[in-house]
Amino acid sequence: MRIILVTDAWAPQVNGVVRTLTRTVEECRAMGHEVEVISPNDGYLTVPLPTYPEIRLALFAKKDIERRIQDFEPDAIHIATEGTLGQAARSLCLKWNWPFTTSYHTQFPEYVHARLPFIPVSLGYAFMRRFHNAGGRMMVTTPSMREALLAKGFRNITPWARGVDTELFNPRLRDTEHGVYAGLARPVFVNVGRVAVEKNIEGFLELDLPGTKVVVGDGPQRKELQRKYPDAVFAGARFGEDLARHFADADVFVFPSRTDTFGLVNLEAMACGTPVAAFPVPGPKDIIGDSGAGVVDEDLRKAALACLELDRKRVRAHAEGFSWKACARDFVESLEVPPQPERRRFWKRLKRLGGRVRPRLPKRLRRRKTQKRS
Repeated sequence: MRIILVTDAWAPQVNGVVRTLTRTVEECRAMGHEVEVISPNDGYLTVPLPTYPEIRLALFAKKDIERRIQDFEPDAIHIATEGTLGQAARSLCLKWNWPFTTSYHTQFPEYVHARLPFIPVSLGYAFMRRFHNAGGRMMVTTPSMREALLAKGFRNITPWARGVDTELFNPRLRDTEHGVYAGLARPVFVNVGRVAVEKNIEGFLELDLPGTKVVVGDGPQRKELQRKYPDAVFAGARFGEDLARHFADADVFVFPSRTDTFGLVNLEAMACGTPVAAFPVPGPKDIIGDSGAGVVDEDLRKAALACLELDRKRVRAHAEGFSWKACARDFVESLEVPPQPERRRFWKRLKRLGGRVRPRLPKRLRRRKTQKRS
């Protein structure tokens, strides 16, 4: 198939959304699909997202997006994010009555409220419902996330699990004597991710735990937390095998976030054999469950200490059940694809009209309301 992916989150940003999308694109291409990515890196004028400057919002891109979609003549359009590019692509699909899918990567209302408390969570969800319910399907990370969003009025939700690179993130990297934490008191409890208020890193640093607490990553809250918790080790951002070693050499991975929809870092830790301690919230409770690969508990300290008793081989075995190939396959199967030859006729007619007249698919093919999928 020919697939358009529109995303406001793309390299050089470093986060779980970008890793998910880039690996999905790689696997889709390996499966023989053509994927055209529209991102802020494509020469658009951009401005930093307030409170999250690593994300650049593209401005005045709608005309170019319209041209690129028409030139590519896609079989399917997926809008991955709710930023300015996502809004522009959504507007075009609605104008043309062309079916599209979206994905829900971030609990955006909670993130915004954590940074700007005067904005109510309910307002954020109203915005998100309006954005996503216009599409044919919304892909979400876990069954519990699906149930939570259904209760908030979202429709047409289908699960889209994540994968992990089990070659890069591997227990063979573990070296507790000479590794990346050499000289630190054991056990080593680690958190990896963006150091920002919505990640609740302080919830981890406040725990009364033996040994050493390590934070791997960077972000706007790092300097503040370094001053407040001088006994913790802040290792900064790490990449590739160096990052994998920071997972593997740890004794427990502590995930204090209550707002992530999945938490890809949990899988990366497990793939290295490092058990995960987390709150029983969507994401961790779906990934971990009763697998023996970690512990979920409202008492995060209790969960972290219990992880010290878990079998690291069993943790690794659980992670091996998640693959990027399966993730990409689920993604492709969830796309909204009008049948041939109608879609080819649609794009040819649209270009012939030069945008002066609004073309329509046959009524039976317009943005149909897909039934909820389990």
